[in-house]
Amino acid sequence: MANPSRTAALHWTVVVPVVAAAALALTWGRALPVVAVVLVAVLLAGAVLAAVHHAEVVAHRVGEPFGSLVLAVAVTVIEVALIVTLMADGKPGSETLARDTVFAAVMITTNGIMGISLLVGALRHRVATFNPEGTGGMFATVTTITTLSLVLPTFTTTKPGPEFSPAQLAFAAVASLALYGLFVAMQTVRHRDYFLPLDEHGEVVEEHATPPTSKAAAVSLGLLLVSLVAVVGNAKAVSPAIEAGVEAAGFPLAVVGVVIALLVLAPETLAAVRAARRGRVQTSINLSLGSAMASIGLTIPAIAIASIWLTGPLVLGLGPTHMVLLALTVVTGTLTIVPGRATLLQGGVHIGLLAAFLFLAVSP
Repeated sequence: MANPSRTAALHWTVVVPVVAAAALALTWGRALPVVAVVLVAVLLAGAVLAAVHHAEVVAHRVGEPFGSLVLAVAVTVIEVALIVTLMADGKPGSETLARDTVFAAVMITTNGIMGISLLVGALRHRVATFNPEGTGGMFATVTTITTLSLVLPTFTTTKPGPEFSPAQLAFAAVASLALYGLFVAMQTVRHRDYFLPLDEHGEVVEEHATPPTSKAAAVSLGLLLVSLVAVVGNAKAVSPAIEAGVEAAGFPLAVVGVVIALLVLAPETLAAVRAARRGRVQTSINLSLGSAMASIGLTIPAIAIASIWLTGPLVLGLGPTHMVLLALTVVTGTLTIVPGRATLLQGGVHIGLLAAFLFLAVSP
């Protein structure tokens, strides 16, 4: 008879993150042949699936909304490290990498992840139900931080070009971090009930399944971090192949940031879709908007600190096309959130906005 502990230890959700991390250690900083790129890409996909599994284990243990924060913050911290690492390389186009990646993350989360979640929730339950009070607060915070960090640099005059002066960058960093901290306090302490899943009647959904043990949750937390490091690190490992493909296709360099954001946000996307299939659309929205907020609220302060030793300009200001897409996202998102209920139409509109962003990134 098989030993249960041995079987658990050899489960794919344990093996794949370890193997993916080992592949990262072996390939880091090296030029990879085509076969190695394909292998790393396969391990990258496996690490994404493993990250979703372990995030759900941790979320089940700590409950909502803390569970959503675990995945959002963990992914964002590693994403920040990836951005700073790539900017430190000083390659042409690195001065806009932070802006391109962060804005791509905002569009993917507020339109892609949220749109797919609403679509899945409405398909299974006719109407996707969520709490407009908590969701509205999240969306307002995302809008404010995005505008302060990515729109204002285009219009400030202290420094020429779409850049902040050092003092302006410091203000944006402190404001972003303060707003994110205030949001976390509201979500986890003072108004926690605003961020809990609702059923089709607007009642809070209680979790009836037996939660995992503290030991199992701790193991999953560790493996979640390993999986996320493997996801982001292997995404960086295959990024030269992505850059080469983008250049060969004649696409703008900003597409590289979009592809990296898509890879990094894959765990949150899958976790959000799985939550929506179970009727927990609020959890999906917590993941999408929480990830957008963490991406900006943590990235801008980190970039502000890193700019002390990074050489070259730091371009944060958006161009006219992206500002139009952001404005349309804000208006559409507001109309989606206010009723607290969404149909297939709202989900389809948000996915359409993401499609427009992706198309214009390739063909500006």
